[in-house]
Amino acid sequence: MPPAAGAAADHLRLVVVGHVDHGKSTLIGRLLYDTGSLFDGKYEQLVAIAARRGVPFEFANVTDALQAERDQNVTIDTSQIWFRTPRRQYVLIDAPGHKEFVKNMVTGAASADAALVLIDAHEGVQEQSRRHGYLLKLLGVDQIAIVVNKMDLVGYSAEVFERVSGEYAAFLAGLGVTARVALPICARDGDNVAGRSSQMPWYTGMTVLEALDGFTPPAPDADKPLRLPVQDVYRFDHRRILAGRVESGTVRVGDTLLFLPSGKQATVKTIERWNAPPQFSASVGDSIGITLGTQLFVERGEIASSLQSAPTQTTEFTAHVFWLGRKPLTTGRRYKFKLATQEFEGEIVRVAQVMDAASLEQVDGRELTMLAVDQVGEVTVRTRQPIVVDLHERVPNLGRFVVVDDLEMCGGGTIVDTGAHATLFAATSANITRSVGQVTREQRNIRNGHKGAVVWFTGLPGSGKSTLATALEQEIFNRGWQPTVLDGDNMRFGLSADLGFSAKDRAENIRRVAEVARLFAELGAIVITAFISPYRNDRLLAREILGREGLDVPFVEAYLSTPLDVCEARDPKRLYAKARRGEIQDFTGVSSPFEPPERAEIELDTSQFDLEESVGRVLEYLLPRVKM
Repeated sequence: MPPAAGAAADHLRLVVVGHVDHGKSTLIGRLLYDTGSLFDGKYEQLVAIAARRGVPFEFANVTDALQAERDQNVTIDTSQIWFRTPRRQYVLIDAPGHKEFVKNMVTGAASADAALVLIDAHEGVQEQSRRHGYLLKLLGVDQIAIVVNKMDLVGYSAEVFERVSGEYAAFLAGLGVTARVALPICARDGDNVAGRSSQMPWYTGMTVLEALDGFTPPAPDADKPLRLPVQDVYRFDHRRILAGRVESGTVRVGDTLLFLPSGKQATVKTIERWNAPPQFSASVGDSIGITLGTQLFVERGEIASSLQSAPTQTTEFTAHVFWLGRKPLTTGRRYKFKLATQEFEGEIVRVAQVMDAASLEQVDGRELTMLAVDQVGEVTVRTRQPIVVDLHERVPNLGRFVVVDDLEMCGGGTIVDTGAHATLFAATSANITRSVGQVTREQRNIRNGHKGAVVWFTGLPGSGKSTLATALEQEIFNRGWQPTVLDGDNMRFGLSADLGFSAKDRAENIRRVAEVARLFAELGAIVITAFISPYRNDRLLAREILGREGLDVPFVEAYLSTPLDVCEARDPKRLYAKARRGEIQDFTGVSSPFEPPERAEIELDTSQFDLEESVGRVLEYLLPRVKM
């Protein structure tokens, strides 16, 4: 049964995996029976049920809780059983072995600290055995014991045991995993499960029970950074209670929490549990509700953390993905992802290092575009909105996810890199506040005779951004209004002089430009920007910055859709030619991509419209939105 409140923290989550019919559920049932861990009368009840149905009693029935499983003689869902030895407490996870239920096995193994891999001595190592080993490696489970079961079927042969266990140990070694121990058993009869077997005097190693106690428990998650995903928000007695499970770290009354990706902050007022008095603190594994000293609008999917050790926000990450879907995972497609309580869409932008999980054979091909079923690959995902993640090695529960396609769980993965668009929240933010002047924005608008706005020109080099921006500035100035141009090259001479042209530096450049544009727009100016800004997510971030804290400033994204061949023919700065010769790296349109906007307010092909008509089209859209 689950531990009582205040139980010792020394516990270990153990997953039991293996090919179908290799004896996983039987092993668990036998282990529980031999150590007296079954509820009183449970064994007798199951024996009686089997007798009434006219079938032999099987120890697998102890854990196969579903009637459908008894009828089909196959585990189709994961079962979790609390179990205690004199040394520590365990959660035993019985995971399905049949290929059709590998997805359930992933669910069971995702939170495991160690694993028993069962292999039938008579059948030997199967493809599914190898697939399970790769999944364990992918999920970060590196404490593995090889358990060769059904030794009675091979006459308790030491040679067979050495051959089967040696083959699988070599397979694991190819993955970079060293098996902790290999042991021969007969789960049905209890040989080498809780006690030693008289049938195998040649074996002098550990029993299953001793092997379990030999595993190393995980480092206390309470010592890791606080991660509290918001699962839901409830309203009671005019209070907003944020409900969730503490995935790592500890939260206390009075702590200041940072909620990402919104960036909101508040102190913890109370920590509450269902049908229990409020408590001062909560630690990893606790399902709690918290109230805040400041009423914030926080939704499901937000991740609460401390200010000093915040997770990463990003719109791009790289992960090792195991694919189980009927249709291949392909680049260019969008899929639904679930990570903690976050649900988001992500586009597959890159697939690399593809490998078959059973054979460990590398898939040939320089231009990889997909993952087929049972393949593992390094996949880069780009999201429309910022998401909150950790590297799997830092905080596992914020570093692993599942992929959903056609309403089915089709794959899972672990995050290994947070990409060029990753940002970390600065801890000093807790000590600064925004200064508000006495002159209001409305007063500035009246003085200027117009509202502030931002016109964001984006497009390939040579599409006409700077030319159109300066012409638009002149037209607005001639009306007696207050325009200003932020030009990409000019920014590189000053505010962004320290940045290069990598994806990460480009993202930071656009962030700085957006913040500067926001300041000018707050003063009532009409800001015109001329930047390639090739990445869609960077422009979305700029839009969000301009709308932050309810700033009512029109943001007009003007996409110059001039074709590449036209832009290159113009080549006013001879940059395309240099890029073609390899003299310029990461040049947009040649060696770096441009991602067109999906919903730009204005789209102009400057090869079809002259300068005057182009400026007129922008003014036609802008003027009604800035006039007083």
